[in-house]
Amino acid sequence: MLVCDGNPVRSVMLSSAHMSSFRHKQSLHPTERFSDLSRVLHLLEDPISSSLTERHIFILKKVVKRCQGGFLLRDLADVFKIINICAGKVTEHPNYAKILCDLLQICSLPFLKEKSSDEMNYASVVTDCLSQMGYLMRVPVTEVRHQICSSIIAFYSHEKAKAGSDGVCPTRAEYRGQMVERSGLAETLVMSLALMEKQLSIKLRLLQTLQIMSRTSEVNCTVMLKAQAAEKICFHMSERDPSGQILFCSTEILWNLLENACREEVTAQLSNMNCIMSLKEAFLQQLVSGSSHYDQQLRNDLLVLTSLIAANQNAPFIESGFVKHLSLLVTFPELKSHNPLLRNLKLSFNQEDFEMKKLLLNVIVVLSKDLPALQSFKESRVMLALMLLIKPRSCGVQSSRRSWTSSQQEELQLQALATLSTLAPLMRDDYMTCQANTCLLLLLDWCLQEDTISGRGQSLHGTSGHGGKKAQMRYCMHVLRCVASLSDELLNQDLCDQGAIGQLVGVLRWFTAGQNTDDAVCLEIQIDTLFVLSALCVGDTHRKELFGSDGVDMVLQYLSLDSAMLSSGLGHNKLLLATIDCVWSCVVGCFSTEDGFVERHGVNLLLQLLQSSSRHVFVVLMGTLLELCENPQSIVQVLKWCGERDMTAPQLLLQLWRREEDETGVKRDQRGIITDVKRPIISQHQYASSSSHAIGDVSENMRANIYCMFCKLGFEQLSGLSAEDDITLHIIHRYLDFKVCEVWAEVSSDLCDEGVTLVLSDDEALKNIRQMNEDAAEHVCSIQQNILQRKQHEDLQQERHMYTEISLTHKQRELAAASWRNYVTRTSNYSILKEFQRLQEEWSTSGPDEALEEPLKQESPQNP
Repeated sequence: MLVCDGNPVRSVMLSSAHMSSFRHKQSLHPTERFSDLSRVLHLLEDPISSSLTERHIFILKKVVKRCQGGFLLRDLADVFKIINICAGKVTEHPNYAKILCDLLQICSLPFLKEKSSDEMNYASVVTDCLSQMGYLMRVPVTEVRHQICSSIIAFYSHEKAKAGSDGVCPTRAEYRGQMVERSGLAETLVMSLALMEKQLSIKLRLLQTLQIMSRTSEVNCTVMLKAQAAEKICFHMSERDPSGQILFCSTEILWNLLENACREEVTAQLSNMNCIMSLKEAFLQQLVSGSSHYDQQLRNDLLVLTSLIAANQNAPFIESGFVKHLSLLVTFPELKSHNPLLRNLKLSFNQEDFEMKKLLLNVIVVLSKDLPALQSFKESRVMLALMLLIKPRSCGVQSSRRSWTSSQQEELQLQALATLSTLAPLMRDDYMTCQANTCLLLLLDWCLQEDTISGRGQSLHGTSGHGGKKAQMRYCMHVLRCVASLSDELLNQDLCDQGAIGQLVGVLRWFTAGQNTDDAVCLEIQIDTLFVLSALCVGDTHRKELFGSDGVDMVLQYLSLDSAMLSSGLGHNKLLLATIDCVWSCVVGCFSTEDGFVERHGVNLLLQLLQSSSRHVFVVLMGTLLELCENPQSIVQVLKWCGERDMTAPQLLLQLWRREEDETGVKRDQRGIITDVKRPIISQHQYASSSSHAIGDVSENMRANIYCMFCKLGFEQLSGLSAEDDITLHIIHRYLDFKVCEVWAEVSSDLCDEGVTLVLSDDEALKNIRQMNEDAAEHVCSIQQNILQRKQHEDLQQERHMYTEISLTHKQRELAAASWRNYVTRTSNYSILKEFQRLQEEWSTSGPDEALEEPLKQESPQNP
């Protein structure tokens, strides 16, 4: 209904006076707002005036004209009631469609506020109205749906709007974005996609709207996922569309969802047969028919989406046949195929095709986690294609046909090596069939034959440019390490037959002889090389002989590393561990290499490292030294060794024992004497634990290795030991006895906990064992006390001797002082001097001592 002079009237047919009053209001200033929408709303809802369609249209047009600058926040509730009434009448009266579109077009403008507090006060109204705008997609009119999408895009995209001259201001862009997120409008639009099956233009506009709303908003993306947006959009992305824009928008939306929402949830929605089939069809369509730069970029984007989805192993890539197509594409153009997909496929070898090749290599790495996919790789000869990619360019046949550039070939070579490191352990038969070991060793030799290894490769695999061979060597060694770590004797034997041991020793010799090779990449190459040598030589005497003196010289150089470099952060500590492991695997156990290592003072280097290195190296060093002590020459070198501060090897071992006891919490008094005779060597964590740890404790610390070392060196005739060392040595001497009794004590405790009743003889035997342990501990304790007493006695004797020496020194000083006084007296008193001359004359008849003492006794009181 309308109003006259501000007073409401009944819903009756408008009089001419009322109409003239309404026309008068239309002549107001254009910026003045239509102030009483409630009366228009009452008129539209009045059943008496429901047949006055033309007058309703007339009034609504006036409303549209008056509100061209936007709707006030306080009017939004009434505005959307009017919009909903128009939407309900569109089916019966199509004339309302134009009015509805006009009203929705005004909604594309920022809502207007009269006060700064209006944004907060009307927040719930705004979110409700925006939700209703999404529900208007139910109106089966193309123009209305198109206008809804356009209004949402404009409303959401407007960043700043100018303030009006009539005292109202547009709402802020941040506020509008928050209101859209709270309204759940994105979810409603996703659900309305089902209504647009046959309306491509509206569907495209709706997808464009979702694309804009999901571009930067995490909230909108999360809301869209609740409506299964990823699945719905992917399912329809391959539908026929002459413009190709639906596929582009769909791909962009999926990207936005992956970036701004939960990636796991997105991939879970896409991991079904329908989505994978749709993705496959879209990719193959772009691959075959796409020729423009735009189409190739879209093709690569679809391939990246495929990689992300393939990380979910539940995705049916094999069942959909997608893996088979991807496997074939990986081998193109290196291998020829009669498959229809590849027969007519041509590459332009531009940057986009190059990116596709790299993405395909990445895809098969991701798909290799699904073991059934390996069969497709085998049938498509993926391993052979990788061998062709990693083959050195100088070894390949030059072709006149168009192909990759040299820099692209180098990068593909590196990525093929990275791919091979994943596939080689999974496809051993294909690896052997393609003679991959030979190919890798040839590549390694090619790297060493080049003049420089200064570069680090291309792209993700390194920096500093094209032409260097360091990256190739790095990835080649990484593949060999992955293969050698399988402990497959057939693979290792093939490597040895190809001369890998000598070639790898040559690689290390090149690094030790070179300069500026201490960066992280060079260290990684050397570590991998040492690991491969260890894996090849362990347990095989013949291969250790092949390691030979050259390998021993190389190992000795690595053992001579400056201890300051171990904490540099580049990886020298890992290099040291790999070297010690190489000594254990390639030197120990072979007489020729072992003798060479000992003759070149390798044992001394190991002892120096044991003295200067950190604790994480001790176990490996002790194990290696213990194995080397099977050689009598090694024992001689250990006993002769003298380290920093003149420390001998037994002193060093005893110091390490005490350090182990301190770190494991073994109870000792201040002098190192046993305090608990029932548990003389039990550590603190064994006290706290209720389970059996007597055997596990042997491998958790070095005490057992130190005991074995002293068994090799002997417990007697060890010179240079202090009392503290002797006290510790007696504990080590009885370590095995204490450990055996400790195991029996745990057996007894476990039987008691399990409620097992022992027979009398067994119980008596366990008691005797415990008593023997205590007696042994008390015996060691008494020996330690005697050592301390002897030490105290020796200290006392030394103190007395020192006191005697000090007393003699003081007496000598007194005599010297008396002689000086006599000399001063003679030279300062003439009478005394004459008397001494007289006495000198009588010296021949009487002793000089009596003659000289008499005048001193007479004259000394007179001469102070």
